[in-house]
Formats: sequence, C-alpha cells, structure tokens
Amino acid sequence: MNDCTFVLVTRKTRLQELVERFNSWAQAKFYLEHNQVNVQDYLDESVRYQSQVQEAESILRTLGRFQRLERSMLASYQFGKTDVVVVIGQDGLVANTLKYLDRQPLIAINPDPKRWDGVLLPFELAQLKEVVTRTTKGKSSSKNITLAQASTNDGQVIYAVNDLFIGPKSHTSARYCIRWNNIEEVQSSSGIIVSTGLGSSGWLQSIVTGANGVVGQVNQAQKEIFDWSDERLKFAVREPFPSQTTGTQCVYGEIRGNEPLGLESFMPENGVIFSDGIEDDFIQFNSGCLATINVADKQGILITN
Repeated sequence: MNDCTFVLVTRKTRLQELVERFNSWAQAKFYLEHNQVNVQDYLDESVRYQSQVQEAESILRTLGRFQRLERSMLASYQFGKTDVVVVIGQDGLVANTLKYLDRQPLIAINPDPKRWDGVLLPFELAQLKEVVTRTTKGKSSSKNITLAQASTNDGQVIYAVNDLFIGPKSHTSARYCIRWNNIEEVQSSSGIIVSTGLGSSGWLQSIVTGANGVVGQVNQAQKEIFDWSDERLKFAVREPFPSQTTGTQCVYGEIRGNEPLGLESFMPENGVIFSDGIEDDFIQFNSGCLATINVADKQGILITN
C-alpha cells in the first residue's frame, strides 16, 4: 500500500454552496426560509456528508500517502499511475472524476443511501478499508468504463463519461457539416448528442424515446442502451431542420474506432462541445474548427466488489 497515493475526491454540499453565494449562513438561511424550503434538510445533508468525508480521510491516512481533492480542482490535478481514487458520491461526482483518470481504480462511496440511489456508488463507508485493501492487492472486481473523446484541429481535447453535446451555447440553431460513414451533409439542428454505454440510458435515451414516440414505437428506445464497457458510441442529431441548404439524412449512427464522427463548425461564435451535462466544462467549436469524435484512448475503472 505504501507505493500508492489515496486520493479522496469530495464536493461542496448544497449548504456550503449557498453560504458561498450569500456570504453567510444567516443570509442563506433567510433565503431558504423565504422560499419555504426545509432548512433542516440542508443542515442534515451537510453534517452527514462532512462526517463521512472526515471518517474516510481518517481511514485512508492510516493506509498510506493521502491527498484530498475538491471537485473544482479535478481539471488541474495530475493523477499518478499508481493512485487509488476514492469518491464520496453522488453519481455525478463519480462520472466527473472518471473522465480525468486513465485506468486508475476508482472506489465510489455512497455517503447517504437513504438519500441517494447511487447507480455508480456500490459501497458504503463501513466497507471502505476492506475494499481499499482488496484493491491494492489486485483482488477486487471492476468494470471498465468506455469514454468519448472530442479533439479539434486547433489542439483542444475533451472527454466524457456519459455524453458529449456539440452545438450552440445558447438556445439557437447549430450549423455545421457532419461527416460519417461516407456521408457528408450540411445540417441545421439543436445540436448533436454523442453517448457512451454508461450514458446510453440518459440523454440519448430521452432523444430516441421522443423520436420513436412520434412514429408510435416508444418501446423500441430500450434497444439503444448498451454496456458501459462497449468500445463504441452512439450519436443522435436533435431536431434536424430540412431546407434547401441543410439535410436530414445523417441523424443517427454508431461510432467505432474505424468510423469516427467528423464535424466542421459553421457557427461564427458560441459554438461549444461540452461534457456530461456540465455547460462550464467545454471547448470552443466555432467557424473553421474541425472536430473528430471517437472512442477515447483511455478508460475508467470502477471497482464493483
């Protein structure tokens, strides 16, 4: 165990974010009460989460080198190859952490099972020491997580664990040229969603369900869900608009290693590619930018047992 560093990834609670927003707990409390929100629920959540974090830190410090990392620091932190990463949930924090890793094992802890279902949170705090010990000895079970990758001709790169959105930053039409499977087409739409297996039951599923519902085939949408480890992606164009200069032939497809998705932006400004539903986590996609979307050259490893 002494050869690795245990990195504990945490997030701010709703209460902490409100205190930062209003500069004091008194102002935050007044805001909640004025809006008839249960103040005690915010307090209970924050107290429990902080106690779980403190206990996890105490456990990990006894096992070896330790580093605590708040969510906002993920993008700038350099993870080592032998790091073992522990995340104190929710699911979104697990996904957000995975895209900054390259096969370092991630152990996800559900801090409050009564509050969070935790699809990506297989463990509770009482299991932490045992799971960490098994993981460092190579005796844990794990699940490979395929990531999506977008790279541009000007050197920008972004990864996604669930999905990528390519389109306008605001609620306007996206204009671009799409190139896939020997098809090249100029399009105008509300943007494109590219989904991994992990994300295939989320945003992609809602788009496909809506489209199938229009033609009376809602039940067919379940067939679009695929395994987290599948080395493929699926894309769907949202609300493609047919006109004399824009087409709707290439609106859905699968991306594999030998069949990437190519995109050229025709948007003078506000074109973006953002990751996992986080609008602040984006790269620019404006006129002249060429983007290639494919299966990432790295994977996430989620410990499952």
